[in-house]
Amino acid sequence: MRILVLRRRILAGIGVALAAVFMLKLVSDPRVVGVSATTRQLPVYCVQADYPVVSLSFDAAWGNEDTQTLIDILDKYQVKATFFVVGEWVDKYPESVQALHEAGHEIMSHSDDHAHFNSLTPQQIRDDLTTCGEKIQAITGEFPTLFRCPYGEYDDHVISTVRSMGIQPVQWDVDSHDWMDISAPEITQRVTSRVKPGSIVLFHNAALHTPEALPDIIETLLQDGYTFVPISQLLLPGEYGEDYTIDHAGRQCPCN
Repeated sequence: MRILVLRRRILAGIGVALAAVFMLKLVSDPRVVGVSATTRQLPVYCVQADYPVVSLSFDAAWGNEDTQTLIDILDKYQVKATFFVVGEWVDKYPESVQALHEAGHEIMSHSDDHAHFNSLTPQQIRDDLTTCGEKIQAITGEFPTLFRCPYGEYDDHVISTVRSMGIQPVQWDVDSHDWMDISAPEITQRVTSRVKPGSIVLFHNAALHTPEALPDIIETLLQDGYTFVPISQLLLPGEYGEDYTIDHAGRQCPCN
């Protein structure tokens, strides 16, 4: 009887974990939030583009084992990427932030302590982004103009507060799933089969198989004619609602 109860508890725990992953996927999927996109504010998931261009992005929140390896791989192919870093990560690894900056990569904000932003007040959000931004600026000389919400979570008050600071909230339309520790071939297949002109790809700097998969991904996309640019160069310039709109899928589109 005790064994049966233990098994049920284990299965219940697995079920809760899977449900949490599923809910996180729902939160970050523009097709879900797009149902009410006429009333909701969306971050940018991708950009309308008429030629093969793509941005690679890496979230840095905890580990630092592979940062230099990623820099070396990107440098080999002369690819510039965007790194969204947490302020506490900057505190721990300032030399890596400097190395990324010197290699020509963008250093943008991923919050100061990876909090759940939906639970924060507008002032707490502003304070958090200011703290993280100043840490980045102290090393790079540049205050970040892009922000990625921790856990991919956001609501209207998060997006409106971020934009009120002159910062563009950015998600992704291609998730490598490297955070699930899937194999390098699986990561490569997921990314290369989903990228389209104007895509933003999500990686993590401390994922187990990302360094192994990255060269094949870059080579495949280069063969397909893709150009790699940092996200700030991918995004359309101007003011939201005047120069561009964001459609139900989170795609940034020019107004004209």
